[in-house]
Amino acid sequence: MFKNFKESGTVKLLFIVIVIWVILAIIFGFTDLEISRAVVDENSLWGLFGREYGEAPGYGLIAIALATLIGSYNQDIKKQKIPAYVIIVIGIILFVLGIVFSSQVLIFDGGAIILALLVFVIITFNKDWKPYRNISAVITILAVINPLLFVQIAKIVCGRVRFRDLAPGFTDYTPWFLPPGPTSSGRSFPSGHAAVGWMFLPLLIIIKDKKWNNPYKIIMLVLVIGWGLFVAMSRVVLGAHYASDVLFPTGVAAVITIIFYKRLYLNRS
Repeated sequence: MFKNFKESGTVKLLFIVIVIWVILAIIFGFTDLEISRAVVDENSLWGLFGREYGEAPGYGLIAIALATLIGSYNQDIKKQKIPAYVIIVIGIILFVLGIVFSSQVLIFDGGAIILALLVFVIITFNKDWKPYRNISAVITILAVINPLLFVQIAKIVCGRVRFRDLAPGFTDYTPWFLPPGPTSSGRSFPSGHAAVGWMFLPLLIIIKDKKWNNPYKIIMLVLVIGWGLFVAMSRVVLGAHYASDVLFPTGVAAVITIIFYKRLYLNRS
């Protein structure tokens, strides 16, 4: 009975998320340009911070999830950490390439992967990773579906011109539902930063059963939702994306998290 109650609550939450997503998509479809004209400041300090550092924490989490998911299938606790060592080496390679080619993106992303995995391995070195398998699976699946597949494919197919690249008079502006198509060089829709910024959303599964006044739950909610909103909004304020560009990866992140929470947690409980 308790399981059925949880499943019912999950379905209702999914319905609410989709309804909100649709309503905002309709609103932004007709107000994107006006929103950007009102808020864009290409010299915004917090916007620049989001551009430079917004993706790095998400990539660090993805690295942890991938290493944990693969390693958890090994019965030997010490050997479970081998995938982490391999991914750390990949992070080092990215970091070095960033230095060689003066790429801040590679430096920050490679550094985040190295730091995140080193800290996680040290903290959990003598722990079995099998209890972390489900949450790691949700994070890994989300990473594949949202920033890797949805964002990259949609950017090519839609070809929407970024606000900061619009012609004088905004003559080449297009709403999200009327994209110029793959012949355009625009890569505004959807936002990759926003997709990676919401990679922490599955971590809310960990606190799902805690009471709402629990300090740990409050802190987690503020950090996860606050970071996702910060990264998404920083892209709009710089003119790199429209409100709808960040809305869609946000919606995908929420829907995927809820669906795979139900499949990996409720259906196997």
